[in-house]
Amino acid sequence: MTRFVVDVSAVLHLAGARIEVSGEHQLLAPTLLRSQVLSTLHEAVQRGELPADVARDRLARIGRMPIRLLGDAVLRRRAWDLADRLGWASTYDAEYIALTQLQADAFVTLDPDLARRVDGIVTTASIDALR
Repeated sequence: MTRFVVDVSAVLHLAGARIEVSGEHQLLAPTLLRSQVLSTLHEAVQRGELPADVARDRLARIGRMPIRLLGDAVLRRRAWDLADRLGWASTYDAEYIALTQLQADAFVTLDPDLARRVDGIVTTASIDALR
């Protein structure tokens, strides 16, 4: 079984494209994923990019995805240290990277800037690896 950490961009893509993740894989994310998904979808509705019913459907679909959410003290400590080491003011992205280091085989993001910034720190995988 391959363990992937998925960020908000990956999860929103999976939901929007109705992609089913292979049963051979386990998805992981920090607990902050819930709030990021909620906020990102709500912001898209407020900007007029997505109808509210579509956003709510995607939110429900994501809620049913088998994603193991983690956020213990070890993860938080590692995220803090990573953010310090990488010069990041925010620890949000660092939580995904810390979780990848601690428990996963690869990190999946559709954010090319983030993928570039973590090159050499964690293994990244494409969204297609989840199929």
